[in-house]
Amino acid sequence: MPPRPPVSGKAAQVAADLFANVTRALRGKPDQTRLAIAALLSGGHLLIEDVPGVGKTLLAKALARSVGGTYRRVQGTPDLLPADLTGVTMYRREAEAWVFQPGPLFANVVLVDEINRATPRTQAATLEAMEERHVTVDGRTHSLPDPFLLIATQNPFEHAGTFPLVEGQRDRFSLVLELGLPGRESERELLTGQGGVDVLARLQPVTDPASLAAAIAEVHNVPVHELITEYVLDIAAATRSHPGISLGASPRASLSLQRVAQAHATIVGRRFVAPDDVKRVAPAVLAHRVIMSSGDLGAATAAIEEILAEVAIPRN
Repeated sequence: MPPRPPVSGKAAQVAADLFANVTRALRGKPDQTRLAIAALLSGGHLLIEDVPGVGKTLLAKALARSVGGTYRRVQGTPDLLPADLTGVTMYRREAEAWVFQPGPLFANVVLVDEINRATPRTQAATLEAMEERHVTVDGRTHSLPDPFLLIATQNPFEHAGTFPLVEGQRDRFSLVLELGLPGRESERELLTGQGGVDVLARLQPVTDPASLAAAIAEVHNVPVHELITEYVLDIAAATRSHPGISLGASPRASLSLQRVAQAHATIVGRRFVAPDDVKRVAPAVLAHRVIMSSGDLGAATAAIEEILAEVAIPRN
């Protein structure tokens, strides 16, 4: 295997700039903000899941504004069609030719707000884009911009008019965040215009697509000791043998766990992955990917926490 390029520290600066900018709008959620940035720097996609009104769209828009580049937002509705995301091939009379008209997926940052209000058929239109960074329309493949980051929000499944994401769809999100209600001080700042949409409207980009793509490449080169790789594999294996889990983490989940741990190490200023990086991100990376025997989605995080407490931490 050829040697990895050295870690320059530029990715850490990108992460710091993103964190400072996003937290101007989203107050009182530093841990969730770091995880959201870790998802982006890992080259993955982010799903923000919570009840209405707690700041899901605010976080997504703050990230998109901070990144710069092209940005598109799509509102999930039951009448949204797959072509409304991917684009369509249209006949142009003046050109006497069929021309592809790109949809909103052709942007550096795409926000699909309330994705679970779209039908499963429309949700599935994002699968190819998320996994392979291109879409196929009428038999022709069209590449997406680089970087391509999809951020989706959704309300809990019990809310009326929603369609649960299928397992394959959830597996393609690097991690899932829950924001929860803000603390009293953060809510006071929201009421006095010190955060929220008032600040969001004034946010300016702190990076650009080329710098973000370079940061993602640098994150992928953060050294991972073989003991850490074994630790990741042990955690994934434990999800497959846990008595309360009927379907454990996939190999894609193992890779995502390592990638997000590399991003977390970068965010906290470390030039290698430590066991703590893996432990910090594992619940957000794995809980949405496992299926509980009881069918209780809320029990998944507790099961992952139990696994983390039981799996031996590697020591040099």
